[in-house]
Amino acid sequence: MTFIETVPADDATGDVAAMYDADRELRGFLPNYTQAFSHRPGVYAAWRQLVGAITQNMDPRRYELVSVAAGRALRSTYCTAAHSIVLAEKWPDERPDDVDFAVMDLAKKVAGDAASVEQGDIDRLRGLGLTDAEVFDVVAAAALRSFFAKTLDGLGAQADAQFGQRLDDSERDKVTVGRPFASVGE
Repeated sequence: MTFIETVPADDATGDVAAMYDADRELRGFLPNYTQAFSHRPGVYAAWRQLVGAITQNMDPRRYELVSVAAGRALRSTYCTAAHSIVLAEKWPDERPDDVDFAVMDLAKKVAGDAASVEQGDIDRLRGLGLTDAEVFDVVAAAALRSFFAKTLDGLGAQADAQFGQRLDDSERDKVTVGRPFASVGE
């Protein structure tokens, strides 16, 4: 599941048990990403708080698009798969428009090489009607995705088999951009 030994669910106490219980209730299973943070539940809590602060004013679909674009740029199967599933389930008939493509392009740049972002990238979004606050949200969400994806990949955490089972073979192939999915039982 990871390169480090994580706290087993049966041995979890205190903050780790609370973290495990909350994510098990949210997802219906204990995700590998939650277990990857078992030695530092405070870091996980801070990450969740930062997600909330960034997304409180951000369009939920835009957050998912940024997460998929950044996840792909980072070669994170976990992030790409999880957020692709959310997009497919919540907005199955919405196709990306010019704003969406510009947002995803900026997210890819931020995740892949933030120093390559230029004024023209920002002006493109402004020209499509985004405010500077909305541009900030896109950049912050892509940077946040970088932290999470790099933490999980650096620890060797694989995308949960439960996510992979929600995708057909073709969809699973499209979102497998880095580490493979975990096998059932891992």
